[in-house]
Amino acid sequence: MPAAASPRFTLFTASAVCAVIILDTNIVAVSLPSIARDLSGSFSDIEWVVSAYLLAFAACLLPAGSLADRFGRRRMLLLGLALFGAASLACGAAPSLLFLELARAAKGIGAALLLTAALAAIGHRFHAPQERMRAWAFWGACMGATITFAPLLGGLIASTLGWRWIFYINLPLVIVLAFMVVRSIEESRDGSAARFDPLGSLTFAGGLGYLIWALIDANRVGWDSAPTLGRLLIAVFLLGLFVMIERSQERPMVDLGLMRSGRFIGALLGMFAYAACAQVMMTLLPLYLQGGLQLSALAAGAGMLPFAVAMLLTPRLGMRMAARLSPAQGFALGLFLVGVGNLACAWATGQGGYAAFALASVVLGAGAGLLNGDTQKNIMACVPRERTGMASGLSTTTRFGAIVLAIGILGGILAARSGQLLRDALAIQAPEALGAAGEMATRVAAGDLQAALALLDPRLREVAAPLARQALIGGFEAVLCSAGVAALIFALLVGVLLNKPLPIGQALHQPEADIANI
Repeated sequence: MPAAASPRFTLFTASAVCAVIILDTNIVAVSLPSIARDLSGSFSDIEWVVSAYLLAFAACLLPAGSLADRFGRRRMLLLGLALFGAASLACGAAPSLLFLELARAAKGIGAALLLTAALAAIGHRFHAPQERMRAWAFWGACMGATITFAPLLGGLIASTLGWRWIFYINLPLVIVLAFMVVRSIEESRDGSAARFDPLGSLTFAGGLGYLIWALIDANRVGWDSAPTLGRLLIAVFLLGLFVMIERSQERPMVDLGLMRSGRFIGALLGMFAYAACAQVMMTLLPLYLQGGLQLSALAAGAGMLPFAVAMLLTPRLGMRMAARLSPAQGFALGLFLVGVGNLACAWATGQGGYAAFALASVVLGAGAGLLNGDTQKNIMACVPRERTGMASGLSTTTRFGAIVLAIGILGGILAARSGQLLRDALAIQAPEALGAAGEMATRVAAGDLQAALALLDPRLREVAAPLARQALIGGFEAVLCSAGVAALIFALLVGVLLNKPLPIGQALHQPEADIANI
């Protein structure tokens, strides 16, 4: 590293790398209806546009951390930027949805390499407790600001330049970041890092992949069909094999012995609940704003600001409340607000209009903001200091794995409920269109009402259009109710488990790599 490079430049570079990942994760949701219309996609197709990226990201986080430790953080940053940039170019030029989904998966692998290496680079450069605390505070502020404004930027790009520029915009950013990495990040390794575990990585990725495949495709082929049941059985087998492999390792990627601690299980369930009931709404709610309220991509991006701003600001309140509330009480309160916020959003969808939805989304965002820092802190409290890297990777894997699973489950609820509502409505007002109800519902859920109506005889379209839109709104009402009830159940369960004592010899400490805002 050149002598002129300062610690601040290193911190800014690593934070900018992470910000690009967060930008890409959150910016795509607003453009999904445009992608569906342009590439003639169904709802399951656009689910895969999101899930392929998140699945590859979640599955590769743990092995990517091992690679960065063993082969060098700067080397992995440059490799990750090259892969991320090439995959972004492929996404922007995608001629079909399958091509786009494969490119998104490659992009997820690049993002995993970038995140783990960037966090390790920050941890390596800042050693003193106070300077490390300030470094992570700056990093967290960058991530929070990116999360807040990503949907608005996505809507602006999709409305003006088109959805392909959502991906092309990464190309100049990657070039600039590569130059910054060369100038500011010194090469560093961890000689005592655990060896790369290819069998564990492959079985975990395969098991999670088959599980998501089963969930996303079940509404098309049937929940009790041979393909769905077969995929679920393969997922169970591969995940069971992953557990066996990890148990046989001297220094595994995941220390399964921690699962004997009720406190640790409660912390992981809290992370899962936060991601599956709150963070996933950054992806799903823009679909409602565009499909249910008929907002443009730009207006939908702006419409997510109440949720995002509340999520950005409430962690400050949570820090003040921490002096008065136990970890269990604070976490239960956050999940309670997430549950109430989801149920309020469900009520608002039934009322119609944006104003009620915006107020309800503030409650949801406030609950998410209270949880955002506590999730990581409670997990780190349960592990020895020398295993914070492992716990940090497991925490982030749990977060993104939960989002992927939630998209599959909640997407299934959306497709099933909106399809049933549309069939019931058509049976009364346009029985001749019943045969197309299933395909119509999945096109409407993807944000492509015109493609849905094109399936019908022209004389039926005027009657079917408001029925399809109302069915979609009813589907989102079911999704939000399900997420709300789940969050309230998790609030009770996590509150009980977090009251369990810490594992022997552990005390609450500041994580070495706090990735709470990811």
